[in-house]
Amino acid sequence: MSLGRLTLAQFRSWPHLDLDLDARPVVLAGPNGAGKTNVLEAASMLAPGRGMRGAAPADQARQGVGAGWRIRAVLDGRQIETQAPPGNGREVRIDDKPAPQTALGNLLRVVWLTPAMDRLWTDAPETRRRFLDRLTLSFHPAHAEASLAYDKAMRERNRLLRDQITDPGWYRALEGQMAEAGARITRHRLSALQQVMAAQAQSPDFPAATLSLLPGEGFADDPDAADIAGRLAAMRARDLAAGRSLTGPHRADLGAVWGPQDMPAALSSTGEQKALLLSVILANARALPDLPVLLLLDEVAAHLDAERRAALYHEIGRLAAQTMLTGTGPELFEAIAPQAQMLSVARDAQGVSRLVRTPDDAGGGSHLN
Repeated sequence: MSLGRLTLAQFRSWPHLDLDLDARPVVLAGPNGAGKTNVLEAASMLAPGRGMRGAAPADQARQGVGAGWRIRAVLDGRQIETQAPPGNGREVRIDDKPAPQTALGNLLRVVWLTPAMDRLWTDAPETRRRFLDRLTLSFHPAHAEASLAYDKAMRERNRLLRDQITDPGWYRALEGQMAEAGARITRHRLSALQQVMAAQAQSPDFPAATLSLLPGEGFADDPDAADIAGRLAAMRARDLAAGRSLTGPHRADLGAVWGPQDMPAALSSTGEQKALLLSVILANARALPDLPVLLLLDEVAAHLDAERRAALYHEIGRLAAQTMLTGTGPELFEAIAPQAQMLSVARDAQGVSRLVRTPDDAGGGSHLN
């Protein structure tokens, strides 16, 4: 299964886009600021959450228009629609019926790589934790519900800590809720890492990283709820002094080493860090063979040499995933062009993005207004 059509209305720089798709990779080429990434961001909104940029719905609407935005897609005959009317939050409809965002995760898995993620291995732990949870969500849609339950209970516990409440009876119920949700979160994360590492072995062109869950001070990567509750209780005095929860699954980190000497990813060269990140992203997409997968690679070719680009395109050809790529020029995609939908993107004097199919692309079509 794959997306057969993607339609945008008033999204970012696109007043309208109606793009026919097929199983081939889609390449969007054009200068910086043309609106290429906006198309990928719209596609990423077919997953639960805020998409690849993490933007609020109000910030995704075309500026100065005074209207919300809408995205429609056709997935193997299923109609998917998500929109944000002016002044409202995001809404989802599937087959013309209202649905929660989490339902999107049962229809399509969306995996993405952006230039900002190049700093993953050297950035703050929070960045790697968000990356890990997006990866985990692609395998376990229920991960979102567990995370929400954990965060809700933790906010209540933090309120008690800030108010310097010392009665243990107030804490036990909340810590029990955090422990139950935290155990599910930990199980999901460990399962996702195992599946990604197993899938990396199928890609000899990219280095395989040994990934680990670094649970943070005072915690082990143990998914046992009783143990988590016990550790939360043991850390309560320190948390009271700080006025917030300093330990728990919300402080976990993602570790990565590679090579015969177990070189930490953070100490590797820039090129090696990029290759390791690509290895994880490709393995993530490869490990979901029984589900429709949409792989979004933003400006990925510009950061790779010709040999590594050829290896990337070879891997894309082997994946059972629909892929969309962006880049500043078609010359970056010469090796994949014969097998791809090649599209050119530009923005006019009014800041409106336009899409034009290149003359050598014989299939598919797009409808522009």
